[in-house]
Amino acid sequence: MNDPKIDVTRPSSARVWNYLLDGKDHFAVDREVGEALRAANPGIAAVAQSQRRFLRLAVTLLAGEVGIRQFLDIGTGLPTADNTHEVAQRVAPESRVVYVDNDPLVLAHARALLTSSAEGVTAYIDSNVEDPERILSEAARTLDFSRPVALTMIGILGNVADYAEARAIVDRLLAAVPSGSYLAISDGTSTSAQSVESQRVAKQSGHPYNLRTPEEIAGYFDGLELLEPGLVPTSRWRPEPGTDPAALDVYCAVGRKP
Repeated sequence: MNDPKIDVTRPSSARVWNYLLDGKDHFAVDREVGEALRAANPGIAAVAQSQRRFLRLAVTLLAGEVGIRQFLDIGTGLPTADNTHEVAQRVAPESRVVYVDNDPLVLAHARALLTSSAEGVTAYIDSNVEDPERILSEAARTLDFSRPVALTMIGILGNVADYAEARAIVDRLLAAVPSGSYLAISDGTSTSAQSVESQRVAKQSGHPYNLRTPEEIAGYFDGLELLEPGLVPTSRWRPEPGTDPAALDVYCAVGRKP
């Protein structure tokens, strides 16, 4: 963790989330922000856990039943259990996965830990979500954009301050992939006073994250065919039979490009 590019005086969204997921890759400044967020919104760790669960379920579905073999994971975060390529290649070892992040600690860990199956490919792009042209250009070295691609954007679009810009980024990415491609998004929502307070605390702590309304998240999927159960709280996306999870301040969906 002594990479000179890693600024240990400023919080990192990837490291704060890693702390909330009980990971080990964070610094004091990240822990301080994590605890401030937890105090403002006691359910925020459950939000982080529900997003990892959604990623695992969505990738399993797409690699399995749907038959997708190419994944573009934007906003990778720090490696935990069941990363995108592990889930996809467990189902289909030939899957090709490209990770995108611009946190130097994430990239260092990705290169060291996120190793592909022998049959598949795993690649990494150092880029910001706000630069879709660079993402697409670099990803084209690994992915074939004439064939369906699954785009996963888990807890990343809130880093884009302007909603119209976030919509434009999603639209540009979708424009680059063919019919039969999929989009999976999970992002925080302003659906409770605690959630709104956590957004205020995050901004004050130098770790701003822009919450959306469920209707705004639905807007990312305009023109797509939503898979069941549609847009729902992430904790309620295909829950275990017989369970009734509490709704959290985070929504998700998976949509198919017609």
